[in-house]
Amino acid sequence: MPAQANPATPQQAIDSATVALACELLARPSITPDDRGCQRLIGVRLERLGFDLEWIEEGGVTNLWATRGEGVTLAFAGHTDVVPTGPESAWATPPFSPTIDEQGYLRARGAADMKGSLAAMVTAIERFVTDRPDHQGRIAVLLTSDEEGPARHGTRAVVERLRERGERLDYCVVGEPSSSERLGDVVKNGRRGSLNARLRVLGVQGHVAYPQRARNPIHLIASALARLTTEHWDEGNEFFPATTFQVSNFDSGTGATNVIPGEALLTFNFRFSTESTSQSLIERVETILADAGLETQRDFQLEWNLSGEPFLTAEGALLEAVIQAVESATGQRPRLSTSGGTSDGRFIATLGAQVVELGPLNDTIHQVDERVLASDLDRLSVAYQGILAQLLAPHHDTEPRR
Repeated sequence: MPAQANPATPQQAIDSATVALACELLARPSITPDDRGCQRLIGVRLERLGFDLEWIEEGGVTNLWATRGEGVTLAFAGHTDVVPTGPESAWATPPFSPTIDEQGYLRARGAADMKGSLAAMVTAIERFVTDRPDHQGRIAVLLTSDEEGPARHGTRAVVERLRERGERLDYCVVGEPSSSERLGDVVKNGRRGSLNARLRVLGVQGHVAYPQRARNPIHLIASALARLTTEHWDEGNEFFPATTFQVSNFDSGTGATNVIPGEALLTFNFRFSTESTSQSLIERVETILADAGLETQRDFQLEWNLSGEPFLTAEGALLEAVIQAVESATGQRPRLSTSGGTSDGRFIATLGAQVVELGPLNDTIHQVDERVLASDLDRLSVAYQGILAQLLAPHHDTEPRR
């Protein structure tokens, strides 16, 4: 029978191993990139199960790569860092004093994003390894304290090390809060790519009454910007909406009404589908600028920053296992989605792994009074255990032990 969706009482929540671990993690103010010992706490528990721990510290970021077994690899990935709390006086309860209220909600910064998922992963692995110490394949855990920050020295750095060593990574479950209305109603099976640009348009400052002695950079970019904002970049596909272009900042001028500015600075972003690539978008932008008469060096400087290429797990053993495990744990079949921003899944997918995101509700992430139903963490742990059983113990009874 699927687990019931009733909120846990405070006492029931306290008796839950998953919630107890979540509270231990939540009590640590691990604002990015400071891990505050969260990964050490998890590492101790994994080491007891026979995991080999590798600590990768770079640029003030703590990363853990833990593995058990050999062969086909199923990794669980997540981050121990959280975003700042904002004014603590705005919180109903202190943000780093995890509290379970009368409605069964666990309240604290990081409850949903994503220490609750981490606790569910650990307890799922503990039950699975206890039940199946001779499981097939390899279980891996990848943790970072740099997901909410620049994401330069976290999962990206670990993935590069694994790539250099030729390590195998077949499946990965990222614990990002994917659910929308109820636990497990949405599973993210991909994400759009994100490409950022900083465009500096160079003009000549002068008096507005003598435009012949100046070059207005706003006028120089106007026709190109009009085309960039109306260009049809691609059609998207059944998994992704069409690629979008958005200007996020446009700065120019001295503040005076009688001065033609000497330069204009634009920052813009593409969120793009698998129908486009970062290189194809870069080439098309440069063509549009050239068509508008702008010449590199003389008229503009353009810097690109690729946050991540799009990734998609359209089918395969991982997606089948996740759907079945979620349906068993929650009583409902999840909907697949690629919406939202980016996640560390974008780095892991470059290893050729099938990647999905499965976690609790995302309705309060990054907000004051962030919360998650304590009982949802137990159901999430059951779902994670079900994924393990289907992929690494396929010849055993795969009904997770609750």
